[in-house]
Amino acid sequence: MKKNSIRILVEGAAMVSLATILSYIRIFKFPTGGSVTLLSMLPIVVFSMKYGVKKGIFVSFVFALVQLLQGISEGLFGWGLTAPMLVSCILLDYIVAFTAIGLSGMFRNKGAAGRMAGTVTALILRFVCHFLSGVVIWGTVGELWTGFSINNVFLYSLIYNGIYMLPEIIFTVIGAHALFTVPQTNKLLTE
Repeated sequence: MKKNSIRILVEGAAMVSLATILSYIRIFKFPTGGSVTLLSMLPIVVFSMKYGVKKGIFVSFVFALVQLLQGISEGLFGWGLTAPMLVSCILLDYIVAFTAIGLSGMFRNKGAAGRMAGTVTALILRFVCHFLSGVVIWGTVGELWTGFSINNVFLYSLIYNGIYMLPEIIFTVIGAHALFTVPQTNKLLTE
C-alpha cells in the first residue's frame, strides 16, 4: 500500500471514530425521538471535503454501519416492525441517510460557498431519507402516532425530523465553515 493510501485509511477511521463519539454527546434529546448532537456529522463532512465524494461515501457508509449498530443497541429490533418495514427502516434511516453525508464534498473545489452548498445538500438528503421513512414506514404504525395532535403523516414527519435535523444542519454548516475559514485548520484540512 502506498503511504498516502494508509494516511487516508487512518484519517477515515479517525473521522468515523470521532463522529461516533460525538454522536453520543447529545445536546438535546427530544421525548418523541431524535436528538441534536455535538457536531457528530462534521468529521465525515470534513473528510469528504478533503478527499472528495468517492472516499467520503466510503467513510460515511462505514459511519452508517456504526450508527446502525448504535440503533440496534438502542432497541431497533424491539420497535415492532414487520420484516419488510425493518429492512426499509435500516436502509432509509441508517444506511442511505448516513451515507448521504459523504456527498458533502461534491462542490469542494468551488470555494467556501461550494463547501457550504455541498454540506447543506448532503445533510438535506439525509433529512429527506428520514422524512420518507417517517411517511412510508412510521406513518403506517398507528400506535406510534397516538398522543400527537397532528394527523397528517407528511406534516408529522416534517416536524418530527425537522426539529432535530434543522439544528444539526445549521450547527454542522457553521462548524465546517469555521474550520475551513481559520487559516491554521484550513491548512491541515487541505493538505
